Amino acid sequence: MQEFTLELHEIKIMTTLLFITGNSNKLKEIASLLPSFITLKSLKDIGFMEEIEENEDTIEGNSMLKVLAVKNIYKGMCFAEDTGLEIEALAGEPGVRSARYAGEGKCNQDNINLVLSKMKGILNRNAQFKTVLTFFDGEKNIQFEGLCKGSILEVQRGDYGFGYDSIFIPNGSTLSFAEMDLPQKNVFSHRKKAFSSFIDYFQKTKISDFSL
Repeated sequence: MQEFTLELHEIKIMTTLLFITGNSNKLKEIASLLPSFITLKSLKDIGFMEEIEENEDTIEGNSMLKVLAVKNIYKGMCFAEDTGLEIEALAGEPGVRSARYAGEGKCNQDNINLVLSKMKGILNRNAQFKTVLTFFDGEKNIQFEGLCKGSILEVQRGDYGFGYDSIFIPNGSTLSFAEMDLPQKNVFSHRKKAFSSFIDYFQKTKISDFSL
């Protein structure tokens, strides 16, 4: 249900978007990025328990795939994101395979260990996180990109975050992502950049342009 309020002669829509994820860490991080007029539902909230196989060759493709897998079931506005760590010295790896770099069924620590092993003795530590968000507005899909450039640490640092956060330090910081709380991380975050573009689009688009 949508609730309309009139503020300063502008109509704002209070709405709920489905975030296509089963990852509670991502849900918490994304919720911290959204303005007050948007609240989130997750796949768990709509009873979607199927595993979406992420088998595309690009981050853009995986982000789109998630939306295509759910939008006809949910029949409302929804979005998905896919994120990859791209390391210059490893020719862009782990990239689209970031979540399963060490193999299917492996954990985050296995992925981190593999990266650190491959990067041992390499001087070029340049890397970037890339996020691609796909938004389905009821009729069409729109994609937004966010990048965070930084470098790979030689050892893990920090206890916050998830994924590769403990071995990635963004340019302009002395802390790894895993040493930052969410407000600190959002200053640099690739997800923050992608979602800022998305929210800017969402706010500037007329309500009548959406199929609600």
